[in-house]
Amino acid sequence: MLLSYRMPREPSTPRIAVWRKLKRLGVAQLADGVVALPADARTREHLEWLADEIIEGGGIAGIWIARPASLAQERELASGMAEARAGEYRALAEEATTAADLAENARLSTARRLRAELRRITRRDYFPPPDREQARRAVEALLHPTATDLPQES
Repeated sequence: MLLSYRMPREPSTPRIAVWRKLKRLGVAQLADGVVALPADARTREHLEWLADEIIEGGGIAGIWIARPASLAQERELASGMAEARAGEYRALAEEATTAADLAENARLSTARRLRAELRRITRRDYFPPPDREQARRAVEALLHPTATDLPQES
């Protein structure tokens, strides 16, 4: 699913707000003013809301149902989106590992913040990379340091 849009440069606040919302959705930027998401009811609804917001802000916007012309293009798009999320998961896991040595209150506060960030990343993760599970485990280890010492259930 594609959103093509253009917004006036000034005032910049609506344009920046749209850009932030697109980033929170985890879109793939295909070109200036053209972004893509996997097609489903949820992503369509989000893009429709953004298109309305863009039009209300004096811009133009359109939603397109589209498919890559080749399987290679489709894989490239999916792998690019997965790699973007993988980078976010790796940064989150690294921060959780670094926070393990903090005092208990600071560690728990950091763990709660990272767990909320993990949920936000997961919502925009359409092609989960292996890094997702590692990030989840790192945050859980921060919340429950002794739980990581327990054997895994099979």
